[in-house]
Amino acid sequence: MEPRELAGHVASGIVAGTAVEAALYPIDTIKTRLQAARGGAAVSWRHLYKGLGGNLVGVVPACALFFAVYEPAKRALLPTPGAFGEGTAAHHRRTAAAHLAAAASAGLASSLVRVPTEVVKTRMQTGQFSSARAALRHIVAKEGRLAAGLFAGFGSFLLRDLPFDAIEFASYEQLKLAWCALAPVAPKPSSTAPGGTNPDGEVETRRRPLRRHESAVLGAVAGAVTGAVTTPLDVVKTRLMTQGAEGRGGGSDGRRYRGVVDCLARMVREEGASSLLKGIQPRVTFIGIGGGVFFFVLEAAKGVFVAES
Repeated sequence: MEPRELAGHVASGIVAGTAVEAALYPIDTIKTRLQAARGGAAVSWRHLYKGLGGNLVGVVPACALFFAVYEPAKRALLPTPGAFGEGTAAHHRRTAAAHLAAAASAGLASSLVRVPTEVVKTRMQTGQFSSARAALRHIVAKEGRLAAGLFAGFGSFLLRDLPFDAIEFASYEQLKLAWCALAPVAPKPSSTAPGGTNPDGEVETRRRPLRRHESAVLGAVAGAVTGAVTTPLDVVKTRLMTQGAEGRGGGSDGRRYRGVVDCLARMVREEGASSLLKGIQPRVTFIGIGGGVFFFVLEAAKGVFVAES
């Protein structure tokens, strides 16, 4: 992939990621507060944009890293039609696997930025700090820079986001391929003969590109389904990231949960299995709408930043 083309994909990803984060941040705040609340604790509905500025600072490099890995990996992993002497079904399976692997690799790379950003964001959304700077200073000074602080919940974040990224992007790519395959074909312009015919007089055709509103619908479907499936892992991630050093009921350091397994077990034991689905409605709403907005803006931005091949 040429550097200029890669830069176009990265720019498109940044625009799409920033747009969806800014537009749907209040829903994400509501979801986070619902998940962080234990038992019947009251949930505050004030200051729904709290932490947005600091979060956007992290969104830009995270999106840049994601697409800097995703697009080249996808290009390298996608099979050439007929390269293995396989039929259409086998080719589609290889294509889906390529999208899954590329998105998971990109998610792993971007997590180096996304996790610290998510820790600061969730602390602010739950009212623990008044600014991103104050949250960052406290976490680094009191809780440590790595596992206990800025990378708190890193394991649960990967457990949630690697499957999420892989499933959402692979679902969208496969839905897009399937939809375009079903869509009406258009005559392919020919430089050798008028009317879109080749020298043998046969009509050449090409699949029409995905329209903007279609990318929004397919993105919303992919996002909503993926969001619902990964809600329990999202709840665990939120609990681990928001417990802080002042958490009660844990070990000698005062932390309430000792890890992913302990968090899952204690939540089910103390609050019931339904606690793992806390915030599922705003999460599905957020990610469903977010998926539609993200892929709509992404495809539109590609039309600006990525030259057609």
